[in-house]
Amino acid sequence: MPALARITHDPNVMGGKPCIRGLRVTVGTLVGLVAAGHSHEEILRLYPYLVAEDIREALAYAAWRVEELEVPLAVA
Repeated sequence: MPALARITHDPNVMGGKPCIRGLRVTVGTLVGLVAAGHSHEEILRLYPYLVAEDIREALAYAAWRVEELEVPLAVA
């Protein structure tokens, strides 16, 4: 399992939810947008400070959490 350097956890940001690179964009927001049918390109237009790798890691993190594997997060 590769390290997830883009997924961070900070109790002072978004209530401690897993976020992208310490930003106020949660993994749940990105996964929800993908699940709602938004393309990666559309998400990147909506959030111009994100990159494609952020979306990929958000999906990877969500998949691992569903499998109940503990994944260490980088501190923001």
